[in-house]
Amino acid sequence: MNALKEFPNEVVTHSHVRYIPVPGLNGEAALITLDNGFDHKKPSSLGPAGLQELSAALDAIHARTPKVRFIAVTGKPFIFCVGADVTGMPLLKTKEDAKTITRYGHELFARFKDSEIPTFAFVNGVTLGGGLELSLHCQYRTLASSVPAIAFPEVFLGILPGWGGSQLLPNLIGMDAAVKVIIENPLNQNKMLRAAEAHKLGISDVLLEPADFIEESLAWATKVVNGDITVDRREVDKGEAWDNALARGRFAADMKVHGAAPAPYRALELLAESKTVDFATGTAHEDDAMADLFTSPELKSGLYSFDLVQKRAKRPVGVPDKSLARGVNKVGVVGAGLMASQLAWLFVRRLEVPVVMTDLDDERVAKGVAYVHGEIDKQLAKGRITSDKAARFKGLISGSVDKSVFSDADFVIEAVFEELGLKKNIFAELETIVSPECVLATNTSSLSVSDMAADLRHPQRVVGFHFFNPVAILPLLEVVRAKHTDDATLATAFAVCKSLKKNGVLVADAPAFVVNRLLTRFLGEIFARVDEGTDLEVADHAVDTLGLPMTPFVLLQLVGPAVAQHVAQTLHLAYPDRYGVSSNLDKLVKAGKSSVYVWDATGTPSPDPDLASIMEFGDSPSEPEDIKQRALEALADEIRRMLDEGVVAAPEDIDLCMILGAGWPFHLGGITPFLDRSGVSEKVTGRRFHE
Repeated sequence: MNALKEFPNEVVTHSHVRYIPVPGLNGEAALITLDNGFDHKKPSSLGPAGLQELSAALDAIHARTPKVRFIAVTGKPFIFCVGADVTGMPLLKTKEDAKTITRYGHELFARFKDSEIPTFAFVNGVTLGGGLELSLHCQYRTLASSVPAIAFPEVFLGILPGWGGSQLLPNLIGMDAAVKVIIENPLNQNKMLRAAEAHKLGISDVLLEPADFIEESLAWATKVVNGDITVDRREVDKGEAWDNALARGRFAADMKVHGAAPAPYRALELLAESKTVDFATGTAHEDDAMADLFTSPELKSGLYSFDLVQKRAKRPVGVPDKSLARGVNKVGVVGAGLMASQLAWLFVRRLEVPVVMTDLDDERVAKGVAYVHGEIDKQLAKGRITSDKAARFKGLISGSVDKSVFSDADFVIEAVFEELGLKKNIFAELETIVSPECVLATNTSSLSVSDMAADLRHPQRVVGFHFFNPVAILPLLEVVRAKHTDDATLATAFAVCKSLKKNGVLVADAPAFVVNRLLTRFLGEIFARVDEGTDLEVADHAVDTLGLPMTPFVLLQLVGPAVAQHVAQTLHLAYPDRYGVSSNLDKLVKAGKSSVYVWDATGTPSPDPDLASIMEFGDSPSEPEDIKQRALEALADEIRRMLDEGVVAAPEDIDLCMILGAGWPFHLGGITPFLDRSGVSEKVTGRRFHE
């Protein structure tokens, strides 16, 4: 094997070998445990030194032949292996550097695939990327039913499965499932498979309970080696279904990145080849693709985004000491509409404490509680919770028209209509009911939290807690510190945020906070060009080359024209020189339209023919490149103002909010470095956001 470039700061994953006598086995099992010496909070990954240790472990095992009857590889508690060491990827400066490490991985992993001694992967914990590829090279796989995450996240980062995954997976589970795992899931908020899902797809040969998993895996492997168990794998359809799946993958890539990122398309090329080329040829093509992608700007951008999500998001800046946080043993939700119901379900599911909803009448309350029951039933039907847990969850949710049910609540959040007077009245009423220590939170998307708390006796316990829709999918939570919010309230809010498994970012109490302020400025520029006379579809697709997850007017439909109008009005009042309210948006709302598009049976949009009679347009159309440039310049201008105002601590927080709350593409590397690279920052503000 070729010499590998060292990663100076590599946390080396060691390959500990034990030789184990197993009842019924004539000989011994060699068990390799991958372990970097830390607990599960620092998962094991494979850099150059780790790969070399694994190779040395195989050398030592083969030296004991014929005593060793089978070889198995597993991981430390809760972690199998999360793949290549991403911290060293920026050190791979040349294509040859990249090829060397991908070739080394291919040659090493092939020793498991081609071994005359049977090889097994005992997948005991989280398995990502190269870790999953290692398991696929093993001839047999056991899987613990408790494993929460199995995935190929590479396309999400800007690369592809480059240690054999693109060749092995489709030939094991079929192209339909392979496209889901390699293309669709990473482009869908980097979705992971749970153990049961992975087993159903055919990734593992047997699903075992986590208790005594290693012992049970050793026993199962012994039966395979002795011929007592024959592993049957499904036949892969390489006909029309194979080609249809690839077409679906291309459609998914086009819908998500619009050709702006190369990784999913290179991955699809390799997947297509796996039908006909031999394994050596396919993996050589992986080497070539990885060499190109490792030196691409998209990977550099993806790694910046990855670092934000993995590190900064988990250690938010400016948060008071967690020791100040108060316990939350009961939650109140004011409102029982769709957003309030989503919040109630999230609190029940994550906190597992009593949650009570209130609204104006019994019918609305009953509808809200029924929504939560329905979500619980869905989880039960999917096998994600037991019937006992489903019953317990249903016992935790209740509703009432009487807010006195909040008297013993520790945390109450309002999620009612965006009207300041209404929210002030609700908080005033709540203050007469709840304890002085109870946190009062608002899910407002744009209104002043300080104004809501201004007339209260205890304004220090009011905090903004802004979720993004759909609540179950988008991970961002803007935690808003109002004028009088104290440290204990803020610490409690962030503790709750963590328990909800959301990523909290501390933001100042400025109009529309971060995401909505930027999206409204962006949408406003696009809508203004339509008002001036630009064709609606031309304006909507002018920013396609950015690879955003959806076009501006599809986003408008998701947000809702009425909500967008309200936020625009709020920002217009605060910043009338930069934020207008389109008269055509007003007309769209008054007409009761939920979108500027109508959708046919195939899901293809076209402009609503009613728009011609509803809206009025000018006669000064703009070119697509001009529309895109004006929208980006508006974003650069607004971000600089927000940083100067201290809305967040640093540009990285703007980037984090846009990635987690607005779906800003990973491959663009955060909005502020993108604006720097494209020269927009300096053109508009005279300086870069980053040195």
